[in-house]
Amino acid sequence: MPNVLGQNFIAGARSAQGKPQHKSLDASTGEALPYEFYQATDAEIDAAALAAKGAFAEYRQLSPARRAEFLDAIANELDALDDEFVAIVCRETALPAGRIQGERARTSGQMRLFAKVLRRGDFLGARIDLALPDRKPLPRVDLRQYRIGVGPIAVFGASNFPLAFSTAGGDTASALAAGCPVVFKAHSGHMATADLVGCAIIRAAESTGMPKGVFNMIFGSGVGEGLVKHPAIQGVGFTGSLHGGNALCKLAAERPQPIPVFAEMSSINPVILLPDALAARGDTVAKDLAASVALGGGQFCTNPGLVVGVRSPAFSAFLGQLQEHLGAQAPQTLLNAGGLKSYEKGVAHLLAHPGITHLAGNPQEGKQAQSQLFKADVSLLLEGDELLQEEVFGPATIVVEVADDAELERALLGLRGQLTATLIGEPADLQKYQWLVPLLEQKVGRILVNGYPTGVEVSDAMVHGGPYPATSDARGTSVGTFAIDRFLRPVCYQNYPDALLPEALRNANPLGLQRLVNGEWSSQPIN
Repeated sequence: MPNVLGQNFIAGARSAQGKPQHKSLDASTGEALPYEFYQATDAEIDAAALAAKGAFAEYRQLSPARRAEFLDAIANELDALDDEFVAIVCRETALPAGRIQGERARTSGQMRLFAKVLRRGDFLGARIDLALPDRKPLPRVDLRQYRIGVGPIAVFGASNFPLAFSTAGGDTASALAAGCPVVFKAHSGHMATADLVGCAIIRAAESTGMPKGVFNMIFGSGVGEGLVKHPAIQGVGFTGSLHGGNALCKLAAERPQPIPVFAEMSSINPVILLPDALAARGDTVAKDLAASVALGGGQFCTNPGLVVGVRSPAFSAFLGQLQEHLGAQAPQTLLNAGGLKSYEKGVAHLLAHPGITHLAGNPQEGKQAQSQLFKADVSLLLEGDELLQEEVFGPATIVVEVADDAELERALLGLRGQLTATLIGEPADLQKYQWLVPLLEQKVGRILVNGYPTGVEVSDAMVHGGPYPATSDARGTSVGTFAIDRFLRPVCYQNYPDALLPEALRNANPLGLQRLVNGEWSSQPIN
């Protein structure tokens, strides 16, 4: 059995000043697993933050290539975790082994992707304005800019992705790539998983000679407030509920030195069904949409929680088919008892709302989530009803039928910020409804065509963010290489001696970077 100590990780060592107050649970049975976890004390929170601060001075000055070695080593350690590890993750989350193996590959893959970002160097954003001593009426001084890490980052683990959005997930990977040490707050739903992944990160840090304190992790309830308030922490990464994200933003804003919080929180990810597509392939759309709603128990932040279409015979036929397909979905065990309780509460609120009709789904009873389909009157969107905008985290969706294109526009204008919006349409549909795109661009971070949002590619171009309340800051993304930008800030060097400049800004360009030199992109040395 893997060695799960349950102790906090501080400055490359384990710490157990508090008491073992927490147990990990089997998500399917509720049975306690044979691991105990130590509640982090205030002193340990302080020590973890100070360890990250102490590591920052050395770690941020390591070359991008050295940090890339570290990320690659983490990826290798993750890939080496054995079947016993996978079995533990499955027990803590009720997710199948295939899903965990795939998520592990995604987690190690995004570590390697950020290592590539470090080696190619574009994240530095090097810009050089050479001196113009003869410029009239005033000369220009030599100015050179690049970006550095902001400092230690507090990262909060997500419940729904025990690997890809947790201990070694995207926030941790992008922060470490930026040169920022991490203090990770383990999620209570999969603490044994976090412990084993934390050990893998520490092994990678030791094998590559990283400073102690580059990665720290604390367990326990109520520890997040002290972490975010700690003056050593310079930014926060969070994936979770709107309530939790708002609370962290408030704490961060009220500090003597406010810091940014990059929180991914709440999204209902509207799917807009265009007329020709329903007429041509309504049954296929209904089948695929039902599968997307139920995928993984509906426990994806991109789960399609709202379906909008224009009234027509084809739409009526589609709705009947969607009822059939969604009603046939098997019940599923969710990640934890808290998630099931939250889902039951959300379904109950929808059932009790006078403007919402229940169309399909067995009664929500027992220890598994039943897929549910509802239909809401369009007036709820037009009038800004908050319940219709709230994410129900589980296998449920709401259909809204609009009378015509004008009402479609008004309904979409009533939406809050989202991670995604999907257009299901034939070529003629997409041409006719191109007017929707500028509207959706103001509402979402990613627009899909003829696909479903429950799949997020880890790549250079991906955006997994959006206007509030999808995220707390629409300028960033938590998936893809652009995520590194959240944890960087620019520094300018004026009339600085070339030999003392960071390598990225030197005339010889020893890193071979593409740089903006006097307004032109070039990788050539400056003579």
